[in-house]
Amino acid sequence: MSQVDTQLEDIRSQIEREIPNDVSVTDVKYEGPELVVYTHDPKRFAGDGDLIRRLASKLRKRITVRPDPSTLSSPETAKTQIENVIPDEAGITDLDFHTDTGEVVIEAQKPGMVIGRRGSTLREITQEVGWTPEVVRTPPIESSTVSNVRNFLKQERDERREILERVGRQIHREELSDDEWVRITTLGCCREVGRAAFILSTPETRILIDCGDKPGAEGEVPYLQIPEALGAGATNIDAVVLTHAHLDHSALIPILFKYGYDGPIYTTEPSRDLMGLLQLDYLDVAAKEGRTPPYESAQVREAIKHTIPLEYGDVTDIAPDVKITFHNAGHILGSGVVHFHIGDGLYNVAFSGDIHYDDTRLFNGAVNDFPRVETLVMESTYGGRNDYQTDQADSERKLKEVINEAYDRGGNIVIPAFAVGRSQEIMLVLEEAMREGDIPEMPVHLDGMIWEATAIHTTYPEYLRDELRDRIFHEDENPFLADQFNHIDGGEDERQEVADGEQCVILSTSGMIEGGPIMSWLRHLGPDPDSTLLFVGYQAQGTLGRRIQNGWDEIPVSGWGNDGGRNGTLSLNMEVETVDGFSGHADRQGLENFVKTMNPRPEKVLCVHGDERSVQDLSSALYHEYNIRTFAPKNLETFRFK
Repeated sequence: MSQVDTQLEDIRSQIEREIPNDVSVTDVKYEGPELVVYTHDPKRFAGDGDLIRRLASKLRKRITVRPDPSTLSSPETAKTQIENVIPDEAGITDLDFHTDTGEVVIEAQKPGMVIGRRGSTLREITQEVGWTPEVVRTPPIESSTVSNVRNFLKQERDERREILERVGRQIHREELSDDEWVRITTLGCCREVGRAAFILSTPETRILIDCGDKPGAEGEVPYLQIPEALGAGATNIDAVVLTHAHLDHSALIPILFKYGYDGPIYTTEPSRDLMGLLQLDYLDVAAKEGRTPPYESAQVREAIKHTIPLEYGDVTDIAPDVKITFHNAGHILGSGVVHFHIGDGLYNVAFSGDIHYDDTRLFNGAVNDFPRVETLVMESTYGGRNDYQTDQADSERKLKEVINEAYDRGGNIVIPAFAVGRSQEIMLVLEEAMREGDIPEMPVHLDGMIWEATAIHTTYPEYLRDELRDRIFHEDENPFLADQFNHIDGGEDERQEVADGEQCVILSTSGMIEGGPIMSWLRHLGPDPDSTLLFVGYQAQGTLGRRIQNGWDEIPVSGWGNDGGRNGTLSLNMEVETVDGFSGHADRQGLENFVKTMNPRPEKVLCVHGDERSVQDLSSALYHEYNIRTFAPKNLETFRFK
């Protein structure tokens, strides 16, 4: 019998000592970070609301109780009973029964009514039918991504359980070393923006945090070939942690599976869905531009299959010596500041990912309150000495001014925007401005993946700012369903029709004008001096967006030009404006405030994910201001702690 099997037997004995004598335990398993307890008496467990809580506290593990399959009523009988327990207003749209695990997945328009106060309705369901309910939200806006991910995971359920059991045994294995040290190795995004990747190592465990590409720099990928990373073999990585889904953090995760990785990815549920959406688009764009992508869609599916979603605030074992907790980063949907607790109080590291310190229309500001943190690895995108953005009210005022000026000239407004985050922020500003008469009512056309990304936002309103979440819960107040928003399916004929039609605002990917449908809008409207190209997001060095921002008015293009040839240049006669303050990143003041108010304040800060000037400026300022040891590491440096 293995050490893990012995451990499970001991746990089963402990559970049996804690529960009433007439309550049975038929099996105990690890599935990922969770301990799953099977019983002939699920109704008894459900009847005592504190029993599972007491067991979890005693065993210091996350516990799920499931009925032994032999005790289950038929799905037909259970369906009727469940529908009798759940209020009609919950809006059940699907019940999916899984007899192998005794789980029933309840999809509803109002999941809160299925859960009940402190889980009371869920317990009532189990008491009535014995099945273990799991609740998911019916997207208010139909999302093909959410639907495809859910259906795929349903199809792969058996294999996924095998993955989770294997991962669970790996997490809960015995520690093999008595050494105590912690190392961080930088594989990318140091003194540059993009290709985020780090290895966090202990004597027991090797964890990859993020694995992204670099905008505007094809071929510049993280240094995965070194021995600390894939150079020692992909199976030497024990876990992957994804802070958020933007491609400069997630694009190359599927390549790990191409080279033999078969372990877990930890991230939030919306990040999992957005990751799949953006990675598949990444492959699509590469194919359209004639480039050979570094992986195939099969590896994207593998990444999704291996993802273990975590909620904000849940402390989760991911290795024998590592626990992680995701906290809201305020950057994009599902983005996380990830706190690593290493060993038995040995060391604590927080990776900021990308953060926005203050509240926005979309999100509450980033969390910076932790039990302990010795080292902070912190983004520095706007860490430069003069990188101060206008506040939100001023930014919105300027945005409305630019739109009104273009409208008065008879022109259109083209806004290149990231599909995830900035687009939804701008949609909220436009919806309110038109509703309150600050700008004329006109169509707002959404091109590229923006509508699909918006649908994913409405699927996970609990990750949004409190006020916005409440509006989405009421369908007639959902701002993303406002009449002026029009989803463009992507055909050139439709774009031509829009360009020739009534005045409008066009939100289109890509946000840095690196390919995608925005190129078509520049072709249609770029020569028009009455129209305006309006930047609202960060333009990385080397991107076409940054060049246009810096004054380029002749754009090299592939596939069309002024002469009608296959290649040429496009004259950009439209007005070019930039409105700061809509970035998903904290500005210099926000970054300083994040550290200033951080509880506890870290002993060391590694300033990363910014150009050379930005990381050095921020590193110097934090050192002088707060007497913290700071570093502006280069790629391929290793920091050893303890």
